[in-house]
Amino acid sequence: MTEPRTACQSCSMPIESGPYCAYCTDADGHLQPFAERFERMVQWQARRAPDASRAELERQTLDFMATMPAWKDHPELQARRAAR
Repeated sequence: MTEPRTACQSCSMPIESGPYCAYCTDADGHLQPFAERFERMVQWQARRAPDASRAELERQTLDFMATMPAWKDHPELQARRAAR
């Protein structure tokens, strides 16, 4: 019998257990810093939309991260969104 899957609270990737996937955690299982996750998520988005500008990729990433439980209230996310 398989256990129900859940979603990573940082990126929404399906996971078996815990709050975060292996891509969003460091070697000790802790959530990576915001700046690191933001840059990696921008890079992932760039592979999906290679013709998009960096500004558009950042906007899309910020909008997505704002919906995720791990980041929605993060001060750095709030500051970046306010600066737009």
